[in-house]
Amino acid sequence: MHKVQQLGFTLVELLIVVVILGILAAVAIPQFADSTEEARASNLQTNLSVMRNAIEFYRTNHRATYPGYPVGGGTPTEALTIAQLTQASKIDSSTAAPGTAGYAYGPYIRENIPANPVNGLATIMVIADAAAFPAADDTTGWIYQPKTGKLRANSTLKAPSGKNYYDF
Repeated sequence: MHKVQQLGFTLVELLIVVVILGILAAVAIPQFADSTEEARASNLQTNLSVMRNAIEFYRTNHRATYPGYPVGGGTPTEALTIAQLTQASKIDSSTAAPGTAGYAYGPYIRENIPANPVNGLATIMVIADAAAFPAADDTTGWIYQPKTGKLRANSTLKAPSGKNYYDF
């Protein structure tokens, strides 16, 4: 009589494979989590750079005035800041849809203000001229002071490098 040899894996072999896969997953998953946070930090730096460049280009074309101020002066607002960066404008800071005759400048940012990738918000906290720059509170995407042209990410979190997103 011939003994029939069964093909397959023993329970011990299967357990060894499962343990090895578990070890590999425990090593790989944290690396993927860190890469996500690093990508978010890189995206934040890119968005800050785009917005800061747009603010400076606007200032260059509008008699050294940063965006946010109404025509003829006054208190800067979020709505004016967004309009002046995303629409066409005249040298006096009035805005119109891109392509409108007589509005030779802009738009400095196409379509919309980019969202802060850390908190997902595309809103801007506009600081009054005499006000001090506030601490981050995550209520808006960005903090901006038109008097100085300074822009910061409004985030209380830290990047994987340990640096505060607010200080980027």
